[in-house]
Amino acid sequence: MALADTSDDLNCSICLNIYTDPVNLRCGHSYCRECIEKALDEQLGSGVYKCPRCRKEFPDRPALHPNLDLRNIADRVRSQATQKESGIFCTYCIHTLVPAVKSCLLCEASLCDNHLSVHIKSPEHLLTEPTRCLRNSKCPVHNKILEFYCMEDSACVCVTCRLDGDHVGHRVETLAEASEKKLDELRQVQERLTSQRVQTEKRVHKLQDHSRRVREAAAGLMVRVTVMFREIRRQIQELEKRVLGEISKQEEKISLSVSHVIENLDIKKNELCAKIFYIEEMCNMGDPVTVLQEKDTADFCASREEENKEREMDNVGDLDEDLISLTIRKGLSNALSATGIPRLGASDTLAGPGTSMNLKEIGRMTPANSHAASDLLLDENTAGNQISISEDLKTIYWTMRPLNRPMTPHRFQYNQVLSVRVFLVGRHYWDVESSRTGDWRIGVAYTSMLRRGDASFLGYNRESWCLRRCNNTYSVWHDNRSLTLPPQPSNNTLRVHLEYEDGQLAFYELGDRIRHLYTFTAKFNEPLHAAFHVSEDLDRKGCRLRIIT
Repeated sequence: MALADTSDDLNCSICLNIYTDPVNLRCGHSYCRECIEKALDEQLGSGVYKCPRCRKEFPDRPALHPNLDLRNIADRVRSQATQKESGIFCTYCIHTLVPAVKSCLLCEASLCDNHLSVHIKSPEHLLTEPTRCLRNSKCPVHNKILEFYCMEDSACVCVTCRLDGDHVGHRVETLAEASEKKLDELRQVQERLTSQRVQTEKRVHKLQDHSRRVREAAAGLMVRVTVMFREIRRQIQELEKRVLGEISKQEEKISLSVSHVIENLDIKKNELCAKIFYIEEMCNMGDPVTVLQEKDTADFCASREEENKEREMDNVGDLDEDLISLTIRKGLSNALSATGIPRLGASDTLAGPGTSMNLKEIGRMTPANSHAASDLLLDENTAGNQISISEDLKTIYWTMRPLNRPMTPHRFQYNQVLSVRVFLVGRHYWDVESSRTGDWRIGVAYTSMLRRGDASFLGYNRESWCLRRCNNTYSVWHDNRSLTLPPQPSNNTLRVHLEYEDGQLAFYELGDRIRHLYTFTAKFNEPLHAAFHVSEDLDRKGCRLRIIT
């Protein structure tokens, strides 16, 4: 009766039924496992989880802890409720319907609490949970209680079946022993299934969390991409106005030049008409003295020098389409680089050694926040004495005859040179055009790199990293260790891409298809210069490197 009085406290506050597989939250409140899981699933997108009763908030999805004591109590109450609902009543209560609590297989009767207390307690009177199928508990052949379980035939048998019937000599167990073994097997199966259910729930939660993160990342990326394209459209509109303005400016300039030339030609035409009219009058004169006294006929014609000047005036020029095209290309490049296009992380691989990319994928090779090192110039004070540098400080050549540059602590002993500019932060790239012959190296080096001795070669020390091309083969060098690369050289234009903070130095071969050659990973902690080395080939022919960024 006490259980009946407290049955309301055993109801789940969500489904309002007796607990099924009750679990606890950290706040102490209990719910059916299925009910609370559905409630937490509905709160998935809110960013916070709450207890349905006390509204306590949890920043992460709360763990569910089984409440074993509450489950046992709920099961007993549910069993009593089931007995009442089952309609199995005490056989001996003839004046009122009293729910049975046990059934006696020997007596083939169901008993309430009162009749059970006075029921015979001898072993042959087997008591079970209330059941209508009392006849199923007796042997259909001998009409005796089934007391044993034949393990060989997997059948329940009575004592007569075991001693005189078909199961003589078979291995048997009591029903209690066999039932307990069966229950142990079922419990083990239940434990395995419960473990599988828990693992399945964890996988579901993990996938739900992943799906939430993907949705959040997608929403953020969509906002950034929308802003990016809005900015690109704005810059392209400005570029369009600038280009159209440049075209109008060129057109106006050419039109003014043409108008000026036409005006001068009209004056010249009038002068020529006057001369022609005068000559016609002279030709119609009959007085030879007057004709002969006239000025020399050569004075009527312009000199060759004057004719050349007049022809030069006709050269008023055309629209500078190359300038317009360059303005468009630079404007588009600046529009892309200024918008912060989402890029792959530093640990993501864009392409392995020798991998080809088409021209549309060049944006991945040079992320939007990378800057072209357009002001990259060679420092002649570091150049070795067998390299020549062009006047624009962009090209180096190998020379057979040594130059007489003064030896200083900054000058290399060998055919190497550093850039004037140093790199301390950011992402930068520069393009280099090479000759087909010779032995050359391109890369980066610290200011502290040695300038004398064998260890001062580019890539022969810990202060420099480089790509080398020799005998039609690529290799990469650092700390006097090298790695030969599989791709054969196919183009003479290369790109060096430096990401200082991320410690990435990548080399690419440019052409119709762009090939990633190699990427160094290092922790840069000093200022870096662009570095170049040139030498001769087997035929004593030198090579050339030119910065074309």
